[in-house]
Amino acid sequence: MTTRQLEQDPCGLERPGSGRLAQAPADHPPVPGKRVGVLLANLGTPDATDYWSMRRYLSEFLSDKRVVDYPGWKWQPLLQLIILSRRPFSSGKAYRGIWNREKDESPLLTITRDQARKVAEGLHGLYGDRVKVDFCMRYGNPSTDSVLRRMQAQGCERILFFPLYPQYASPTTATANDQAFRTLMRLKWQPAFRTVPAYFDHPAYLEALAASVREAYDAAVSPPEVLVASYHGVPKRYLMEGDPYHCQCQKTTRLLKERLGWDDDAIVTTFQSKFGPEEWVGPATVEHVAELARQGRRHIAVVSPAFAADCVETLEEINEEIKASFLEAGGERFTYIPCLNDRDDHIVALQAIIRNELAGWVEP
Repeated sequence: MTTRQLEQDPCGLERPGSGRLAQAPADHPPVPGKRVGVLLANLGTPDATDYWSMRRYLSEFLSDKRVVDYPGWKWQPLLQLIILSRRPFSSGKAYRGIWNREKDESPLLTITRDQARKVAEGLHGLYGDRVKVDFCMRYGNPSTDSVLRRMQAQGCERILFFPLYPQYASPTTATANDQAFRTLMRLKWQPAFRTVPAYFDHPAYLEALAASVREAYDAAVSPPEVLVASYHGVPKRYLMEGDPYHCQCQKTTRLLKERLGWDDDAIVTTFQSKFGPEEWVGPATVEHVAELARQGRRHIAVVSPAFAADCVETLEEINEEIKASFLEAGGERFTYIPCLNDRDDHIVALQAIIRNELAGWVEP
């Protein structure tokens, strides 16, 4: 994209360096200098851990048809009258155990903000002020709608939308895209829009993941006997209906194993966070780690390749509930390997993906 293209406004008037329109009539609305936007999207976070904050967040999350696709007439009475009368208490307790008290926010919000800041710093060195980076949440704040509108007001007429999920899944990637498209449907002037595809097999992502495992094993007093790659779960029905998530998770584990140079029995794939009565893809992490302990494994490590940032599913569910399941079944040492978060090699991987997806829009 040339400087002239970036400075041309839709009325055919050119901006001087100040960003004001040259030769524009007095009543012409202000038009910011053109930019390309990069919007990182993550799952979401409650604003606080009290009952009503948790209820608002859980209601938005569990009312999403991508997450729970039962008919509304059947699901909503159960959700609003029964589930949301109790679950905000238990979920609030889980969040309080991991809450960033210094900033009074969830770790997911802290980490995603740090990721966006570091990505922005790296891209600024390549593109300067031509590229604007921001972040949003599918549920809670900052909302997808508010950030997309802000980016457009800042002159982003082309936006690259990046759901931070290495493996594509309908309840994660697809619903993040859906929410962005809902905003586009309401805009008088839509920006050009691209979405980033799944990146589970991207070499830079895999190398960052492998490096995090190597570092954890090198730091351990004795190496874990098994690495459990625990992914968030989905109903088995989704796999049967064409969702590629399960297959992409299996391939991620295989590619990670190959990059580490390990034998097949050194790493296993499991799934966590089962919700509801129907059958989910498995094996279930919480059950499988207990079985490993009963088989005589005394030290295991758990990594979460489907999460780009640590959150309640990793910091509380894995590092507390799943850890307890292993130890109570006879295990002795449990190593949790943090998500890639804002590690430098992870940021490099995200920037490499973004650079590829920006091709044709803006060049370094």
